[in-house]
Amino acid sequence: MASLSLINVPFLLVISLSIVTSSMVASANNFYQDFDITWGGSRGKILDNGELLTLSLDNISGSGFQSKKEYLFGKIDMQLKLVPGNSAGTVTAYYLSSIGPIHDEIDFEFLGNLSGQPYILHTNVYTQGKGEREQQFYLWFEPTADFHTYSVHWNPSAVVFSVDTIPIRVFKNLESIGVAFPKTQPMRLYSSLWNADEWATRGGLVKIDWTQAPFMASYRGFSSSACSLASAKPSCVSSMPNYSPWLSEQLDPLGERRLRWVEKNYMIYNYCTDAKRFPQGFPPECRAIS
Repeated sequence: MASLSLINVPFLLVISLSIVTSSMVASANNFYQDFDITWGGSRGKILDNGELLTLSLDNISGSGFQSKKEYLFGKIDMQLKLVPGNSAGTVTAYYLSSIGPIHDEIDFEFLGNLSGQPYILHTNVYTQGKGEREQQFYLWFEPTADFHTYSVHWNPSAVVFSVDTIPIRVFKNLESIGVAFPKTQPMRLYSSLWNADEWATRGGLVKIDWTQAPFMASYRGFSSSACSLASAKPSCVSSMPNYSPWLSEQLDPLGERRLRWVEKNYMIYNYCTDAKRFPQGFPPECRAIS
């Protein structure tokens, strides 16, 4: 396994703050201002003057929240501390999504585990209502012991998933070969903690142990540099050429090396290598990067 010392190398996939203007969202650390608890009643709580949010799950209900704003392209960061102990059967979902049957979606899902077993980080990308682009990873740290930052950097050329600034997945814009890309539908940021024991842990073989309830996930350190929706159209679309340095940002060579390191050491499933799923041939995006 690769040395963890690689994690200490600075990550150069950044957004140039010099190009942020009033038509961009720049927010941090106030859940009262940025989010609404949308279900679960008192199981979702905003605490510490808006700096901390918690979701919980019991045998009656889970809970969830969503952002007040919608985004079209941006860099979204959130610090999460996952459900500790025996979390088998639970899923903590953290994702961007539009609405409707042909929605776009960018997913982080954390699949719970038996005590002592690793969490599985499940990722997916939906475009125009089509998903089934799963990649799964183990993490190189214990995600229940402290907060870690999970990020989406989404621009017209790619969607980059990162963990503590380490890129773990890139979904590139391959419209040139007929692959839809999320670029026209604004998305809200959502998160939920819910009962998924029909599939989440060992394919549903391990069920939730309700004697361990309530299960709790914690959130802090939300920040965004993003185009937000002020009305029916994104407020920064009309001046997008002014943001071209940010909108065209891509992984630099260091970022590419770190991505390869994660793929080699921590990826446990990639739909683009699952030949049994695609007897008629892999999807075009898989063939393009093979």
